Amino acid sequence: MNKKEFKAKASQTIDEVPARINELKVKNESAQDDAKSQYEGAIKYLEAKKSDLETMYAELNKASEDKWEETKDAFSSAFYSFKEGLSKISSLFSKPDYRTSGIKLPVFLLLIHTK
Repeated sequence: MNKKEFKAKASQTIDEVPARINELKVKNESAQDDAKSQYEGAIKYLEAKKSDLETMYAELNKASEDKWEETKDAFSSAFYSFKEGLSKISSLFSKPDYRTSGIKLPVFLLLIHTK
C-alpha cells in the first residue's frame, strides 16, 4: 500500500472509531448497575486509545519522507492496540451473560494488555 492509500485508510479508520465506541455505550445502557461501572471504565480506556490513535494520525499526516515508515508503524501499532481493546470489550458484550458478568475492571484491563 502506498503512502496515499495508507493515509486514506487511516482517515477512514479515524472516522469509524467514534461510531464503534458509541455502539458499546448503547450496549452498556442495558447492563446492570454493578456491571455498568466496569464497562464504563473499559469504554473510557478505549476512548484514551482513540485519543492516542488520533494523535498518531496527526503525526502521520505531517510526517516527512524520512520519518514516514516510522510514523506509519507507530500509527499501525496504535490502531492494533485500539482494535485489540475493542475486540475484547465487544466479546464481553456479546456473551449472553454480559449484564451480570463477574469480570472486575483490573482483570479486564489485564485481558486487554495480553496478546
